[in-house]
Amino acid sequence: MQRRQFVLHAGRAAALAATAPALVAQAQSQDAPGVTAKAINIGCSAPLSGPLVDFGKDIQSGAGAAFAEVNARGGVHGRSVQLQILDDGYVPERSVVNVKKFIADASVLALLSCVGTPNNTATIPLIEDAGLPEVAPVTGAASLRKNWRNVFHVRASYSDEVHRLIDRLTGMGLNGIGIVYLDNGYGRELLDVGTKALAAKGLQPAVQTALATDGKNLAQVLSAVAQARPAAVLLATAGTVSVGLVHGLKKDVPGVLMAGLSVSLPSSSLEGLGEDARGLALTMVVPDPTKTKVQVVRDYQAAMRAKGNGEFTQGSLEAYINARVLLEGLDRAGKDVTQAKLRTALAGIRDLNLGGFTVSYGGQPPFVGSRYIDLGVLGATGRFIG
Repeated sequence: MQRRQFVLHAGRAAALAATAPALVAQAQSQDAPGVTAKAINIGCSAPLSGPLVDFGKDIQSGAGAAFAEVNARGGVHGRSVQLQILDDGYVPERSVVNVKKFIADASVLALLSCVGTPNNTATIPLIEDAGLPEVAPVTGAASLRKNWRNVFHVRASYSDEVHRLIDRLTGMGLNGIGIVYLDNGYGRELLDVGTKALAAKGLQPAVQTALATDGKNLAQVLSAVAQARPAAVLLATAGTVSVGLVHGLKKDVPGVLMAGLSVSLPSSSLEGLGEDARGLALTMVVPDPTKTKVQVVRDYQAAMRAKGNGEFTQGSLEAYINARVLLEGLDRAGKDVTQAKLRTALAGIRDLNLGGFTVSYGGQPPFVGSRYIDLGVLGATGRFIG
């Protein structure tokens, strides 16, 4: 009997010894949310429906291509990188629900490219409290470039974009400049930036009018602009409502010049604008995705093609670049990555040249990686000319 008990206990001890490494590995992975022995999970709250749906699609394709590219080479320190996108429809309250879920489930190591000024305004306090890093929120709002320790912006600011556009328009001798802005936190902030930029030149908006996020008051907006007859209109808008706005302005205010920000028009709408796209000026916060003279564009196009996607857009290139910045941080954080190690690694990035696009953080918040801004003019095909 004693011998039988000895054999039984010995067998149990051997089994425990055999499973101990796996248990230790599991415990270690649980120390870092979203990290397992085989994968690193990254979260994103973005519109996969609603007026900014193209932004979500661009993140899926661009960031997805970057992650597939690194995973094909064995991942980061032997782990694949996976993207989990939750749809928020560009509704801040839904973004809050999504981010709270990521935090409560401890299902992601970091967030990537969450979309929208009002959305990030609502969620950043949550991620700050939770210590959850966010890389490259899709917003250039100055109001969100504060001393957050977990937020690592990549794109240039909206303020810089607006100043670039107004400098260009006034430099052409155009003094009657109107502003159409989206009727939410994003649009109102840009209205303030635009009016101050004009005031610095001794000007005031020829007209300023708010466009509802669903475009329901488009007729009233067009009427207000038509009555003012400005020489140019600054489009402080975003999403599909901008398409109707451009068509309407071309029809109701013939000859008016239009200038918009990098987020004013969704990528898929540009070709659909047809002849109405001709002469529309847009800022670009990443290089032209069709110009292969730039190394990062060549890398992006190769990654997209490897996923069977030959449609190259500003939005998906930006998402690809954003993902590359996150991947650099993960690589520098080491095999035993944690959220704290990832924060330190990202903050330590200096003069990271991705091939014609440089990202650099100053070690202390606010963390803003790029100030790249170019200005392009669209032709009738919806592509930049020149």
